[in-house]
Amino acid sequence: MQRAILAPPVLGGAPLDELKHWLAITRSDEDASLEALIRSALETCEAFTGSLPIAASVEEIHPARRDWQGLYTCPVQAITQTEGIPAEGARIAFAPGDYEIEIDADGRGLFRLLKPSAAGRIAVRFSAGLAPDWESLPDGLRHGILRLAAHNFRTRESADGPNPPAAVAALWRPWRRLRVA
Repeated sequence: MQRAILAPPVLGGAPLDELKHWLAITRSDEDASLEALIRSALETCEAFTGSLPIAASVEEIHPARRDWQGLYTCPVQAITQTEGIPAEGARIAFAPGDYEIEIDADGRGLFRLLKPSAAGRIAVRFSAGLAPDWESLPDGLRHGILRLAAHNFRTRESADGPNPPAAVAALWRPWRRLRVA
């Protein structure tokens, strides 16, 4: 499975301001590195919880098979497009009767091909995320992301302990989604 974030969340305003306030930084010369730390903390949050924190447009590529397959990224809000990817040539748009899509009660996106195709892989585009924007994130997740970004900023030149630190993991644990492989 390959994944690409097609439209990442915008993080410049409120999250950057909150992190700068947390770190007592008033200058703007480190804004780019602080925003990178927020993005990294968001990725760590997703890896820990199993859920994409802030809504984004995503594309995943899977083998083209007739059995049900699940999207890796959760929670899925809407599946917007499916295309076949042949070994050579342009992508193939599937007709609506060529595939089925579903979103289960846990927000997991599922899809399957109904008709055989020349495509060896299938690209599924969808929107996913727990919250539509930074301000809508649950407080525990948002605070954990800020704490992790601040921790990584403060320890950027030293060998720190576990990532995420225990205080951040405690904030995220109620949101953790476990999968059975």
